[in-house]
Amino acid sequence: MPATAPITQDVLTIPRKEPEGPVNLIGLTRPQLRDVLIAAGTPEKQANMRVGQIWQWIYQKGVRDFDAMTNLAKTYRAELAANFVIEIPEIVTRQLSDDGTRKYLVRIAGGHEVETVYIPEEGRGTLCISSQVGCTLTCSFCHTGTQRLVRNLTSAEIVGQIMLARDDLGEWPEPGRAPKDETRLLSNIVLMGMGEPLYNFENVRDAMKIAMDGEGISLSRRRITLSTSGVVPEIARTAEEIGCLLAVSFHATTDEIRDRLVPINKKWNIATLLDALREYPRLSNSERITFEYVMLKDVNDSDEDARRLVKLIAGIPAKINLIPFNEWPGAPYQRSDWKRIKGFADIIYKAGYASPIRTPRGEDIMAACGQLKSASERALRRNRAEAG
Repeated sequence: MPATAPITQDVLTIPRKEPEGPVNLIGLTRPQLRDVLIAAGTPEKQANMRVGQIWQWIYQKGVRDFDAMTNLAKTYRAELAANFVIEIPEIVTRQLSDDGTRKYLVRIAGGHEVETVYIPEEGRGTLCISSQVGCTLTCSFCHTGTQRLVRNLTSAEIVGQIMLARDDLGEWPEPGRAPKDETRLLSNIVLMGMGEPLYNFENVRDAMKIAMDGEGISLSRRRITLSTSGVVPEIARTAEEIGCLLAVSFHATTDEIRDRLVPINKKWNIATLLDALREYPRLSNSERITFEYVMLKDVNDSDEDARRLVKLIAGIPAKINLIPFNEWPGAPYQRSDWKRIKGFADIIYKAGYASPIRTPRGEDIMAACGQLKSASERALRRNRAEAG
C-alpha cells in the first residue's frame, strides 16, 4: 500500500452507490453542496451564494423545510424540494440519567443503530459521538468492542448526531431571531463513542469541517476532541486536515499489557505511537495531547506503572485522564480502588502533569465511557439465546 493511502475501512462504508431519489444535503461539504446544486440546475454564477444561504438555514438555524428558507424565491424552493431532502438520523429511544446525562439510541440508514451521549457539566455540555456501527478493535475492557463491526457512518450520520442533540436540547435559534449568544448547552464534541474514528477518516473529517464552519454550527476546533486507539498512519493527517484536539486510548505502560488491553498495539506499538504523538501538537497547533488511562485493578494501576507512564510521555505536552473502569455485565476486569487511583494520580501530578480523575457519568443507563453498545444488539443477542 502506498505511504499516502488512507488507513480506512472503506469497504464497510454504506451506501456504496448513489441512492435513488432526492439527495440528502446533510453531510455534504461546501464544494459538494455546490456541485449538486449546479447539477440540479442552479446557475454557476449563483451557486456560491446559494450554498451560503442554504448552509446557514440548515446548520445555523436548524431548518429542515425548504419552504421556510424565506430569502430564496418560491420557484427555487420548489426546485430544491423536488431534488433534495434534509434528513438526519432518527432518535429511537432517549434515556435520562440521574446525573442529567442523556443517551440516545439512533437509527441510521439500513436500520442500523448507534448510541450518542450528551453529558451536561457546569458551563458546558459535551456530546459523545459514534463514528462506526460497532467496532473492530476488540479492546478487552470496552463493552463496545464486544459488538462486531458492521460499517462506517457517513458524514451525514456523524454530523446528524450533533443536529439531533441540538433538536432535543432546543438549542436552535427561534425563527426571526439571531443565534443564541449565551453559554451553549452543546459546546463540545468528543469522538469517543462507538468505533475508531481514524478507520473512517474521510467521513469524520468532512463532518467535523461542517461542525467547525463559522456560518453554521460554529464549534471551535479546540472544542472538538478526537479519540484514537493508535492508528499511527492517520495521526499526522488528522493534525493537517482536521486540526482538532487529540486524545489517545493509552491504558498501559508496557507492550505486553497494551497488547492485551488494546490489540491494535500489536500493529503499532507504544514506541511507534509515541513517535507520532510527539509531532502532533506542532502539526496541528494544538496545545497538548490527552492520554486516556482506564484504571484496572491489579492490571495497570501500580506505582511502577505511574512512574513508567511519566517517563514514556516525557517531552510531549500532555494531560492524563484517569478513568475509573466502568463495569459492564461479564466484564473481565474490576475498577481500581479509589485509594489506588488517588495514589496513581498523585505520582503523575508531582511529575508536572495534570491528572484529573474522570467522574463516571450515566452509569445507571450504561452511558459511561466504555459502556456504549446499542440496545438493539443486546436485544438481538437475548432473543437468539432464548430461541436456542
